[in-house]
Amino acid sequence: MTNPVLSVTNLSTHFFTRNGVVKAVDGVSFDLARGEIMGLVGESGSGKTVTGFSLLGLVDAPGRIVEGSVKLNGTELTTLSEKELRTRRGREISMIFQDPIATLNPMLTIGQQMRMAIDAHERLSARAANARAAELLTQVGIPSASVRLRSYPHEFSGGMRQRVAIAIALLHRPTVIVADEPTTALDVSIQAQILFQMRDLARETGTAMIWISHDLAVVSSLASKLAVMYAGRIVEQGPTANLLRDPRHPYTAGLIASLPATAKPGTPLTQIPGATPSLLSLPPGCPFEPRCNHATGRCGTEPNITLKDSRGWRCFHPIGQNAEVLT
Repeated sequence: MTNPVLSVTNLSTHFFTRNGVVKAVDGVSFDLARGEIMGLVGESGSGKTVTGFSLLGLVDAPGRIVEGSVKLNGTELTTLSEKELRTRRGREISMIFQDPIATLNPMLTIGQQMRMAIDAHERLSARAANARAAELLTQVGIPSASVRLRSYPHEFSGGMRQRVAIAIALLHRPTVIVADEPTTALDVSIQAQILFQMRDLARETGTAMIWISHDLAVVSSLASKLAVMYAGRIVEQGPTANLLRDPRHPYTAGLIASLPATAKPGTPLTQIPGATPSLLSLPPGCPFEPRCNHATGRCGTEPNITLKDSRGWRCFHPIGQNAEVLT
């Protein structure tokens, strides 16, 4: 990939607690091109959301980035001050949170909140700001946008509130949007509409997106490439169709096998045995080793593997004939 808009290299975010160090994100690397959508998937607690927060510098104490690089349009974000980061959040990189109620102020109209988001980075007249806000609301599928600017969050349905949150994230046409499971609480039909609109918006505006989700089926319909996280690490990544058709890491294969669409009617769903390890006490080798039926004694030591952006996996025994570990 040439000239990625976002380049993340060996990103590690740890939380320093009384009980020990929680390695929430441990050596994550990936690149993102203009207009590209990457799905970041994995079980709850795998480090997906903390990765997203780390990109925007939103990790609160006792957590902090301890290592790695996050470059946005060539600018290193991890070394910027909080004041410098604020000038870029919303304008160059935005985040859509899972719960729009936590994002929107119930005491202010939608128009007031969108104008405040515009004023944080630009000086526009009230008429121009309202026109832009109405344009974005229309773009995300909210009818009678000029009228709805005068509405309060409680006057919108859950799906409409999430559309408003997406519109706010798009106000400055940022280079990158990090979407943290924004459709999880929505019904299937609304979810499909928003996914379709987000794919079109990325294509039309050139905004790159990281779509965080625990639902592999949902994100695979949206993203052109996938990164699978487990215990704070990306264990496999590659083009969506390639990864779904030919998974190499046993964890990825387990996630795919557990999808209802892959099971025969009337048969139990396939489950990955065991549970995710505590990030306070990770095993010395591969963290998936206790749950993996491909593991051998060699898996007790840390695999020295570098994941390539095009296709890669962290496994000594990848699934598939003639599979080779990328080093």
